[in-house]
Order: sequence, then structure tokens, then C-alpha cells
Amino acid sequence: MIILVINCGSSSIKYQLLDMKNDDVFDIIAKGIAEKIGLPAGILQYAPTGRDKIVKDIPIPDHKVGMELILAALTDPETGVLSSLEDIEAVGHRIVQGGDFFSGSVLVDDDVLEKIAFCSDFAPLHNPAHLLGIHAMQAVLPNVPQVVTFDTAFHQTMPAYAYMYGLPYQYYEKYRVRRYGAHGTSHQFVAGVGAKLAGLDLENSKIITCHLGAGSSICAIQNGKCVDTSMGFSPLEGMIMGTRVGNIDANAVIYLENKLGVTPDEMSTILNRKSGFLGVSEYSSDCRELDERANNGDPKAKLALKKFTYDIIKNIGSYVAAMNGVDLIVFTGGIGEHNSRLRRRVLENFSYLGLKVDYEANVAFGEDAIITTADSKVKAALICTNEELVIARDTMHIALQNQD
Repeated sequence: MIILVINCGSSSIKYQLLDMKNDDVFDIIAKGIAEKIGLPAGILQYAPTGRDKIVKDIPIPDHKVGMELILAALTDPETGVLSSLEDIEAVGHRIVQGGDFFSGSVLVDDDVLEKIAFCSDFAPLHNPAHLLGIHAMQAVLPNVPQVVTFDTAFHQTMPAYAYMYGLPYQYYEKYRVRRYGAHGTSHQFVAGVGAKLAGLDLENSKIITCHLGAGSSICAIQNGKCVDTSMGFSPLEGMIMGTRVGNIDANAVIYLENKLGVTPDEMSTILNRKSGFLGVSEYSSDCRELDERANNGDPKAKLALKKFTYDIIKNIGSYVAAMNGVDLIVFTGGIGEHNSRLRRRVLENFSYLGLKVDYEANVAFGEDAIITTADSKVKAALICTNEELVIARDTMHIALQNQD
């Protein structure tokens, strides 16, 4: 089954075209990204498997035009990989926030779209863009089934005492204010792959997964189910991130609103877009750039990275306590997969559990690997996440069911 996987951001569309034979047998036909949507100078990247990547500077005024450009690239007579749009049999979309409405992937209908829109208040930077992507694809391919996969779905197994805030209960009942988490698709995928690599039974295991990137979250997974995660009502909660503040006393937010004379929306911009690595370092939101600055002695870059490392250690430690142990710690995401020094600094703090780092194995990147020694009582692994594959698998199953 030919499946197009779409991941819409506020100003970008990541895409991947896969030929799914079954869950484990598939080919990636092409992938790429449309960037700077709505800005004067857009960029379209198109990378067909086994051929040179094509990059075009082209205006992309909105997501509908972005989708049309992607489909045009896939069907281009000279460089395309599809003979026509009719070759696409289903489309899968990543959705950041599904609230507590969805515990799995679903076929798009009017009710699903209404609930995604309702959840836009919980993820204002993400859900509106996802809806634009769905509507744009419906306009271009009106007869092709659309399936949505939610980052929050995997976290629906959290017990109430883990997801509730200490607010008046009526705010949960009326406004659905609770912890939802994010990156669930990634956490679920790397836990399964990591368990196999480590020789564990996923259904009888305690695993902590660390998805570390511009946005970062940590998840406690017991017997294959999420029991807690670091992100909360929105992707803002948790550890320090690229531009997000992470955990902060709510009174500090109120205090700063009054001192700065800003509106709640302006304060939201500060917390979501001007804080984190960028805010502390006063230089960059990119971990790689901060590493370079820290190596050259920049104290603020060092501080941002040390806080990030500390936040990871603290979250892992709390989940070890919550699950009364851990069998496997997994690192994934752009930072988790590529920053061996960060992995080492984190893991060395868990020697009291009998965890022993394999320093040679830990320098690996770009491929799955166990990064602890053979006699380590707790295992750790580097697992390359593949959210697109999870979305493609779910899309294939739901689309096939819809044909029956």
C-alpha cells in the first residue's frame, strides 16, 4: 500500500512516501520538507530514494500550496516517483494533541476534525497547523482515506494520580485541564525496538525513554504502557528545551506578567519561544551551537547544557522511584541520538543501580545500539526513532479496515 505520511508544523510540512507491504516490510520511496510557508522565500526539499536530493527556492503562501508542490514533486514526469496521484492509497497525519478523546489512531471524519480543533487551545502552535494540512490534503485528494495518529494517545494509560493537577476538580471536568504528554508515537516506537534489542519482554519490563531534541520529554513505561511522562497540559511542561522554559512556578509567571506589563498571550510567547536554551544562553536554541560555545568557555552556554543534563537525570531518577526500578533507559530524538557526551553524563549518574556505560559503544550515532556493558545490571540503548513508520503502519491497518 502506497502511503503518504504528513507532519505539518506552523510553517512547514515534513513528508515521507512509503510502500507498505506489511508492518515490517516496507520501502521508503521519497521524503522531504516544505519550509518557510507563509514567508516571502519558501523552500521545497524533495529526496527520492537512491537519487539526488532536489532543493527549490519557491514561494509557499499557505499549506494548500505546500501540499500541491509536494504532490507535484512526487509526480514530476522526470524526477517523480509516482505515475499519478491515484497511486497514493492513503494519507497519515501526525497530530500533537488529541486530548483524552483518542487512545489510538482513527480515520478522519467531521467529528474527529471537531475534536482536533477543540484541542487547539491545548497545543496552539501545533493543532491549527495539523488541521491546515488535513484540509489541504482533502482538497487535493478528496477520495483518499485520511488517518490521524496522536502524540497524546500512548499516554492515555497514565493513572489519574499521574495526570491530574492539584486544581479544583471542576476545571478538569469543565475545561479538561490535566496532563496529556507528547512525543507518544516516538516513545512507544523506541520502547518496543529497545526491548527487542536488549532481549527484554516488553510486557514484563520497566523502561524509561528519553526523546531529546528541540522539544524534549521523558516517559516511564511499565509492561509496555505509559505510567508517567514529563510533558503536561501542553508541550511546555517538563525539562528545559530549545525555546521552552519547562517547569516553572506559576507565581513566577504572574509576577513577570505584572513586572513586564505584558498580556497572557505575550507571556506565552516568552515561555514558548524565547526561553529554554535560547533564553538562558542568550545565544541559540540549538544544542550543537551551545556545545561549541561551551567548549570555548561560554558560561551561559555551559549553564543551559548543565541544566538540561540535570533535568534529564532528575526525571529519570523520579521514574526509577515511581516504577520501583528500571530495566532499560533509551535515548532518541535529534539530541538523544547524536550527543554521546550528554548520554555519558546522564548515565554515569546511575552507577548506583549497577549501570555500566560501554564507552566505545556510546560514541555510536545514527544506528540502534546497546551502550552499556554486558555485565551492566541496567541496560541503556540508543534507538533511532521512526514516527513516520508508526503512522504508516496505523494508516495501513485503518485504511484496509475501511475497505471492508
